[in-house]
Amino acid sequence: QVQLVESGGGLVQPGGSLRLSCAASGIIFSIYHMGWYRQAPGKQRELVARITSGDTANYADSVKGRFTIPRDNAKNTVYLQMDSLRPGNTAAYYCTAHLGALSRWGQGTEVPVSS
Repeated sequence: QVQLVESGGGLVQPGGSLRLSCAASGIIFSIYHMGWYRQAPGKQRELVARITSGDTANYADSVKGRFTIPRDNAKNTVYLQMDSLRPGNTAAYYCTAHLGALSRWGQGTEVPVSS
């Protein structure tokens, strides 16, 4: 059974940092491309960052220079390090795993950015 379990969300002040974690089970983690999406209230889900099985990372323009997406294959975990957070980054953040046509999603973790 494939499971992606996000953790690390919570209220953070503008300018603060947060690290989200996504622990995967039931897959051969190292061969999957991993990603983080987010969905803000009233908006469509959008890609935040992704990292290939070969460790190539891509980022949405709005988060370049502030977010990073490292992965640890030994721990079957992908992270989203978020720095210099802004109120506009408030959203539910979802972890994804992709391999060809196969896609798996986590249940999401909320990140409110507010003072």
